Amino acid sequence: MTDCVFCAIVAGTAPATVVHEDADVLAFLDIRPIARGHTLVIPKRHATELDELDPELGAAVFRAGHRLARAARRGGLAADGANLVLNDGKAAFQTVGHVHLHVIPRRSGDRARFVAGLLLRRPHDAESTAAAIRAGLAALDAR
Repeated sequence: MTDCVFCAIVAGTAPATVVHEDADVLAFLDIRPIARGHTLVIPKRHATELDELDPELGAAVFRAGHRLARAARRGGLAADGANLVLNDGKAAFQTVGHVHLHVIPRRSGDRARFVAGLLLRRPHDAESTAAAIRAGLAALDAR
């Protein structure tokens, strides 16, 4: 799909701060994060909505999201939990026509900051945030 920004990121023709990549999925920082560490996990093969997504590829997306949520607890983000959210279709507030899973690190008592993040969606220092997530992934690998 030539006009899909996420496909352009997969192809390397659009910028992204990548935190994880394997044969099937790519994970990168959201450019309008709700919270520090807000990451998007996408299948490398284009699917606009869940109806078009191969179930095995969907499972790979969720596995990567699960791993990133766990990594957010172990790296410099020191998260206490995470929201994993997939908006399927415009009716569900999907804004980019390529299936993507949001992994949003959470901290205990962050409700007001989370709501503010929903409204403001301002970027954080991408490199230090990505480094914190990668450190969490490395900690998982070391176990």
